[in-house]
Amino acid sequence: MIKNQNIICISSIDWDFVWQGHQEIMSTFAKNGNRVLFIENTGIRTPSFKDIPRLQKRLVNWIKSIRGFREEMENLYVYSPLILPFPYARLARFINRHILLPAIRRWMKTMKFYNPIVWTFLPSGIALDIINDIEKQLLIYYCIADFYELVDNSKKVSRTENELIEKSDLIFVQGEFLKKRCRRLNNNVHIFPFGVKMEVFENFNFNPAEIPNDIKGIKKPIIGYIGGIHRHMDFDLIRFMAETHPEWSLVLIGPVQTNISRVSGLPNVFFLGKKDFPDLPYYINEFDVGIIPYLNTGYTATVYPTKLNEYHALGKPVVSTDLPEIAEFNLKNENLILVGNTHKEFVDRILEALNNTNRLLFEKRFASARRNSWINRIEMMSELIQDAIQKKSEEPFDWKKVFVKIYTRTRIKLFSTVIISLSLYTLVFYTPLVWFMASPLKISQEPEKADCIAVFAGGVGESGRAGQGYEERVRYAVELYNKGYSSHIIFSSGYKYIFEEPFVMKALAVSLGVPENVIMLEDKATNTYENVRFSNEILRKNNWDSMLLISSPYHMRRTSLVFNKIAREIKVIYTPVKNSFFFSRPESGKRKIQKQINIEQIKAILHEYIGILYYLFKGYI
Repeated sequence: MIKNQNIICISSIDWDFVWQGHQEIMSTFAKNGNRVLFIENTGIRTPSFKDIPRLQKRLVNWIKSIRGFREEMENLYVYSPLILPFPYARLARFINRHILLPAIRRWMKTMKFYNPIVWTFLPSGIALDIINDIEKQLLIYYCIADFYELVDNSKKVSRTENELIEKSDLIFVQGEFLKKRCRRLNNNVHIFPFGVKMEVFENFNFNPAEIPNDIKGIKKPIIGYIGGIHRHMDFDLIRFMAETHPEWSLVLIGPVQTNISRVSGLPNVFFLGKKDFPDLPYYINEFDVGIIPYLNTGYTATVYPTKLNEYHALGKPVVSTDLPEIAEFNLKNENLILVGNTHKEFVDRILEALNNTNRLLFEKRFASARRNSWINRIEMMSELIQDAIQKKSEEPFDWKKVFVKIYTRTRIKLFSTVIISLSLYTLVFYTPLVWFMASPLKISQEPEKADCIAVFAGGVGESGRAGQGYEERVRYAVELYNKGYSSHIIFSSGYKYIFEEPFVMKALAVSLGVPENVIMLEDKATNTYENVRFSNEILRKNNWDSMLLISSPYHMRRTSLVFNKIAREIKVIYTPVKNSFFFSRPESGKRKIQKQINIEQIKAILHEYIGILYYLFKGYI
């Protein structure tokens, strides 16, 4: 078996998922002195609601780890990346590339993880991005399923898988169908169906006291299934078995990944959930028959059901639907698996298995499992890997090819950086994106009669410069006063720049014809929280319970949150300045292409969002 190698595994499942070949192969390599980086599933399809628990688990793993990286066992490290879950969206792939690749490069540099073997179970675009970014000594593709059947449009996968097949130094596949597909583009294809970890079953010693409690009380005979409970299972067949033979107990062990309503209410059908791999022998030993109740679809036509070896490892009879890989297995193993083409035939095969206790069959099943053990599989794979490494090392060094490759990669990175920068610049400054993101900050209501008009000035305000912004607020307050919406005005600001701001505002209002005796000043507030607090005190003192509030349009949300926290009893009509000079946007039609926003406006909007977060932290809202 290979030793002292660095191996990067791009997995199609997460490490904590049902124990399969992915974990078995990589943990075996790690135990044999190789270092392994196991990159958890980056996706082959757009996730749905049923994937939410898996995504939550990914988030938890990322938080518990160091930037997504954790040591699972000696020599084996797991990377749980947080990326955008849209594997076929170009923008998402572009962003994911710039999340994943720098993180992996930094980890490899830290760990001195040089010249690795890259082993991928995924034929996706993001897998190719990782592969193309890594200087490697060998590329292996283990094609374990027909991914064309897992996505809505097979073209999404075929393009990237074909590229991967052409690039690969070695290709391992589950069966004949996948071998034929891969050999169209690459001759280095070898069949390796998933095996069984025999030592777990060989070391199993039956002890009645160790029978798990959740299966101990289930009556015999038990017709059992282990594995993911997914959409490729024939639930009509399971229902038929349960209803035609109520004396049977149908026990299904594994994570539920699809709708099981067709069978979940039946009294003799039991879902026991996911079990740790070392515990499986205790459950399988209680089975009288192991079943593979798969639908015959395009996807299952390429599936080699690993569970058949796990059933055989304890000598259990197996009944399966008519799958191509089952037929291939039977050709090489004296028809050890009983096959039912219809629901009735399936039930008849179970009856046949229950009635046949031939000891010779038991021995044949066990021998079959030994031949299909993982240790044998991995040894054979290792021989091919060593031969491929040796062959590549004997190839003459082509410095021109290496130089062109490095130059091309550098040029691509530079081009990518320029494109990202230009795209972001255009998105921010030449589209309404920022205004759209700022819209939740705005609250604007039609004015109505109130006890007073309150103007929150704000010192340097949104512009960041003193003496700007208050004029238009004062003018709007005067306009509302003249229209009779209220007979009192409050100017609130504790800011001073040469002169105290509320006195300057009062002078401006008086010059515009507002009587001096209807104006009240609040000159202590140094922030929005104090604007609300001190203005509220004025209202209470005068027994007022309503106000028209004038401030910047994008300042209204933070103000309303403070009012809701400390002055909920006041009726506030939010009437921001209608046409704020600072927040003005370009008039349409002047030029076809023009900036939609400037940097000062972006800073002001960002300031409001930061202000809300700060107020939340301080308990002001």
